[in-house]
Amino acid sequence: MSPTIRACLWMIGAIVSFTSMAIAGRAVSLDLDTFEIMMYRSLIGMVIVITVASLAGTLQQVRAQKLGLHFIRNVSHFAGQNLWFYSITVIPLAQVFALEFTSPLWVMLMAPFILGERLTKSQAIAAVIGFIGILVVTRPSPDTFHIGLVTAALAAIGFAGSAVFTRKLTRTETITCILFYLTVMQAALGLGFAGFDGDIALPTAANLPWVVVIAIAGLVAHFCLTTALSLAPATIVMPIDFTRLPVIAIVGMLLYAEPLDPFVLLGAALIFGANYYNIWSSTRS
Repeated sequence: MSPTIRACLWMIGAIVSFTSMAIAGRAVSLDLDTFEIMMYRSLIGMVIVITVASLAGTLQQVRAQKLGLHFIRNVSHFAGQNLWFYSITVIPLAQVFALEFTSPLWVMLMAPFILGERLTKSQAIAAVIGFIGILVVTRPSPDTFHIGLVTAALAAIGFAGSAVFTRKLTRTETITCILFYLTVMQAALGLGFAGFDGDIALPTAANLPWVVVIAIAGLVAHFCLTTALSLAPATIVMPIDFTRLPVIAIVGMLLYAEPLDPFVLLGAALIFGANYYNIWSSTRS
């Protein structure tokens, strides 16, 4: 089996995990703020990573090198994830995911500067088409504007930065090492921001299972994503995530009575088409 096909299979696991995390995130949003969600998620994840790595005998792979890259990667992801958790509570899930799908476009633009990967003509064309898709989804006007659209778009940039720096880290660091610093650094960031006002809410008996789902789903998603990025370039791996849109649109309709907005679907189709065109051009080359 080719590395690209294996990367696609790992991304399917990431898709299921991210969808589960969105459902759980909405369930706890009334009791916990985004920083508290990130803190508990990372603390639980840290216990899981250390336990699994100890049992697998890979804990010794954690080393105190490339800490600067780990920190930049985790700050980027921490910012993106907090913005994402906020967005899923204020605008329809399909709209959040559609804007999140612009992340591969930002990866294309970042990759030449951070990874040294050349920006091709097909990638430039894909970026333009994708930007048109963003305009269709958001339809910027005083009547349709919502701050959730801005936070969802910014979350996509944060995730793109995280993906690019993850790709850079996979060149020298193991997955265990990346996941260890993912949980440790983001637990510290979550604790700092959640406790800034001197008040950290504790999970209730009702929402604790949802917090555990967020932690496990987030960790599994990152394991799948990191593995996929170690097998294929970021510009190939990330667009596979687009199959999440029809899934989350159906989830939003069934669980939250969210309408299927044709403009969101049209914009997402343009964004998907842009990325598919980039994959097709890369594969043909």
